[in-house]
Amino acid sequence: MMLASIVLAASQNMIAQNDMKLSNKQQALVAIAANEARGDIDGLKVALNEGMNHGLTISEAKEALSQLYAYTGFPRSLNALGALQQVIQERQSAGLITEAGRDADPLPDDYDALKQGTQVQTKLTGKPFDYQFAPQTDYYLKAHLFGDIFARNNLSFAEREIVTVSAISALEGCEPQLVAHVSGARNMGVTDEQLHEIPTVLRQRVGEAEANRCAQAVACVFAEPAHDAIQTVDFSVWPKGEPNTAYAKYFIGNSYLAPLDAEHGGPVNVTFEPGCRNNWHIHHKQVQVLICVAGRGWYQEWGKPAIELVPGTVVAIPAEAKHWHGAARDSWMQHLTFHTHIEDGASNEWLEPVTDDIYNKLK
Repeated sequence: MMLASIVLAASQNMIAQNDMKLSNKQQALVAIAANEARGDIDGLKVALNEGMNHGLTISEAKEALSQLYAYTGFPRSLNALGALQQVIQERQSAGLITEAGRDADPLPDDYDALKQGTQVQTKLTGKPFDYQFAPQTDYYLKAHLFGDIFARNNLSFAEREIVTVSAISALEGCEPQLVAHVSGARNMGVTDEQLHEIPTVLRQRVGEAEANRCAQAVACVFAEPAHDAIQTVDFSVWPKGEPNTAYAKYFIGNSYLAPLDAEHGGPVNVTFEPGCRNNWHIHHKQVQVLICVAGRGWYQEWGKPAIELVPGTVVAIPAEAKHWHGAARDSWMQHLTFHTHIEDGASNEWLEPVTDDIYNKLK
C-alpha cells in the first residue's frame, strides 16, 4: 500500500508539472549532481549555495549527495558531503538562511525493500528488469537502490532522476546508462520540457562536455536530430582566461586570453570557442609561434592550404606572411603564442575577416 501511494503521488505530480520548466531549486540540483560526479568541490560549493539561496534544504542536499554514491562511488559522495558540511558552517557563520528541512519518514517494520524496489525499478524502466548475468548486482539495484534509497521521501522520484541524469552526464563513457535514465525519468515524473532544459543548465553552470552528453542522450530518447558533439577542453589544465575584448573587433566569435607570465613577457594562452577565428593579419618584422595545446583548429597562410591544429602542432609564422588561425566548427581550441626574432618597428596589421566560404570548406 505504501509504495502504491508513492507511485500514485508521483503520477499526479507528473500530470501537474506537464508543462513546467525546472525550478531554481531543481536547476541547482542539476549543478550539484554534475559537480559531485566531476569531483569539482569548488563548483559543488557554489551550486550548493545557489540551491540553498532558492530554498534547497540541508536534508534535500544531503539526500541527493548520499544517493549519488550508488552512481559515482563512495569517495566522491563522501567528499561532497564534507563540502556540504563546510557550506553549512560558512552560511551559518555569515548569518545566511539555511533551512534544515525534514528527514524522510520512517519505513514500517514489515517493509520489504526487495519487493517494493522491484516495483519502483519496473516503473522506471517501463517493464520488468532482471540482470541474470549478475544476480547479486540485480539484488543490490532492486533492494538497496530502488528499495531502500528511493523509498526515502524527502526527495521525489522526479528529483532523484534529475539528480541521476545530471550526474551521469558528467561521467564519460556511461552514455548507455544516461540514455536509459533519460528515458526512465519520464516515467518518474520529469517532464519532457524539464529534460530538454537540463543540458542548458549544465552548459551554463557546469561545462560543455557534460551538456553535450546530456543533449545527445535527450535527442536519442526523443528521436530528435542530434547536433554534432562539440569537442571540449579542460580549462583546469590550460586556463581559459578573460574575454578578449580589446581585439574582439578582429575576431568572428569569442576568444579569451590568459597570459602565462605577463610580468616577463611570457607566452599567452588563447582560447577560441567553436567557430571562432581571427581576421587575416600580418606580423611585420617579427615571427609568431603557435603551439596548439588543446582541442582542434586551423592555421592558414594566404594562398596555401590550411593546416590542422591539434595538441602538439607547432607553427612558426614567418614575418610578413598574411594568415589567420582559429577553432574548428565543432571544437574549442587553445594555443600558446609568443613572438620571436623581433626587429625594431615590429607591428601587427589587421586585415579583412575570413569569409564563411573559406572557413566552411575546412573539415
